[in-house]
Amino acid sequence: MIGPMSPDAATMHPDACYLALQARDARFDGRFFIGVTSTGIYCRPVCKVRIPRRENCLFFGHAAQAESAGFRPCLRCRPELAPHSGVWSIQDASYILAHQAARWLDDPEAWGEAPPSVDQLARRLGVSDRHVRRIFEAQFGVSPVQYLQTRRLLTAKQLLADTDLPVTQVALISGYASVRRFNAAFVGHYRLNPTQLRREGTAARPQGLAIRLGYRPPYDVAAMLGFFARRQLEGIEFVNQDDGAAAMGRTVSLESGGNTHEGWVVAEFDAARHQAVLRVSDSLRPVLPVVIHRLRAVLDLDADPSAINSVLHRSFPHGDGLRVPGAMSGYELAVRAVLGQQVTVAAARTLAQRLVGRFGQPIETPFAQLTRLFPHPAVLAQAEGDALGQLGIVKQRQTAIVAIARAVAEKRLQLHGGADVQATIAALKELPGIGDWTAQYIAMRALRWPDAFPAGDVALHKALGVQGGPHPARAAQAASQAWKPWRSYAVVRAWHATTLPQETQ
Repeated sequence: MIGPMSPDAATMHPDACYLALQARDARFDGRFFIGVTSTGIYCRPVCKVRIPRRENCLFFGHAAQAESAGFRPCLRCRPELAPHSGVWSIQDASYILAHQAARWLDDPEAWGEAPPSVDQLARRLGVSDRHVRRIFEAQFGVSPVQYLQTRRLLTAKQLLADTDLPVTQVALISGYASVRRFNAAFVGHYRLNPTQLRREGTAARPQGLAIRLGYRPPYDVAAMLGFFARRQLEGIEFVNQDDGAAAMGRTVSLESGGNTHEGWVVAEFDAARHQAVLRVSDSLRPVLPVVIHRLRAVLDLDADPSAINSVLHRSFPHGDGLRVPGAMSGYELAVRAVLGQQVTVAAARTLAQRLVGRFGQPIETPFAQLTRLFPHPAVLAQAEGDALGQLGIVKQRQTAIVAIARAVAEKRLQLHGGADVQATIAALKELPGIGDWTAQYIAMRALRWPDAFPAGDVALHKALGVQGGPHPARAAQAASQAWKPWRSYAVVRAWHATTLPQETQ
C-alpha cells in the first residue's frame, strides 16, 4: 500500500490532515484525500459522513494514490467534484516535468483522438519514457497510466451521476475504446457496475444538463463576474449579479474529432457548497469532458488560494479571493487581446462587438441574451482587409487577427491549457502584430500559465506605481520576481487594487 501523504500534498502532516477533516475545511478540498481502512472508501476532507477514527485513516495527495491503494470513491462526497491539485514550483526540474505531464493528462483537449501513452508523454517532454515514469512516480506516487485511469474513471463517474447519457456514450467520451473495457475497468476499480452510479433527477432537463464543479475558498465571485461583465459582448455572453443571483453564460463552438459542436453553457455559483453548477446544452453532450475542463479553466476553479496567498498576500493583502479569469476559447481570447492592444476595455469591447455583428454566426438558444457565436477561425482567416477596416480596426491589428485565425484554422497553433507554454508564446510572437504583452496576456488567460507577466501593461504600471519612470516595463519586471511562480495572480490583484480608466483588455 502507498504510504500516507505524498510530498505534493502541501507537505502536511497526517495529524494536520485529520484536523482539517474534523473541521471539514473546504480550503483543503482536493489537496488530499482520506482512505478509511474500515470501509475501503476514500473521501474528500469536506465529506459530511460521520468522521472516522484517526487510526482508520490514511491520507493521500491524489485520488490516483487512494485508488492505487485499493480504496473506492465515496458516493456521497464524490471525489470527482473536488478541485484539482496544481501546486507549482520554479526550482526543481523533475518537479516541473512531472507536473507538465500531469497537466497534459488532465486536459482531454490536448489528447487528440485518444489519451496519450507514456511514449507520447516522453516525446513531448523531450526525455525517455523511463525517466517520465521515474519522476512521475516520485512526485505523485503512481504511474502515469494509473493517474490517467483514475482521471478517466472519475470523469465517467461524474457523467454517470449527473447526466442521463447512455453508458456507451459515457465510455467513449471518457476515453475508452469499447464499452467492454470501460465496464471491466469500472468493476475492477470500484466493484460496481456503471449503472449503479445513476442518481435520481438526471433525466433530460428543459435547459440542459446540470453538473457540479467544486472549488476551494476563498473565492471572490463578485470580482470574477465583474471582470467578465466589463468585457461581455451582446449575443455572445451574459453576466447576472442581480437579485442575489451570481451566474454567467455564453455560446460555445468546439471542434473535436473533425466535428464542430455548437451550443451554450451557463455557470451558476453555489457559494454555500463552494461549487459552480454548470448547465450545458444537449448539443454539447459528445464533448462534455472538454466543456467541463474549459469551464473549470474559465472560472479558475482549481486554484489553490493557500499556496498563492503564501507568496502574494504581503504585497496584495486584499486579493486573497481573486482568481485569474480564463477563456472558453483561446482563439477568441487571442483575437480580443489583439483588439485590446493599447486601448481601453470599453474601446476593445466596441471593436469586438462590431466583429461579432459582422462575422458572427446566429445560433438558437433558450436564452434571449445568447444569439450568436464568435466568428469561426476559418471565417476570419478569409476576412478581407477592407471588411475589417470598415469596423474601425487598424491595419496592424487586421493583419494580426487574420494571422491568428489562419494559424488556428490550420492547426499550427494550439491555444489551450494543454499546450506547450514557452513554445506557444514563441509561436505567437512570430506572428505579425503580436508582441510580448499580447503573448503573455494570452498565456495568462488562455494557456492557464500561472507565471505569465505582461510587463508592458500600462494599467499594471499604474497599479504598481512605476508609470512615471524611464523604464516602467523593466521596473515592473524587477518587482515581479518576488511573486514567482504566481505572477498571473499578482497581475489580477494589481489590476483589481484600483479603478483605472485605462484598464487594458
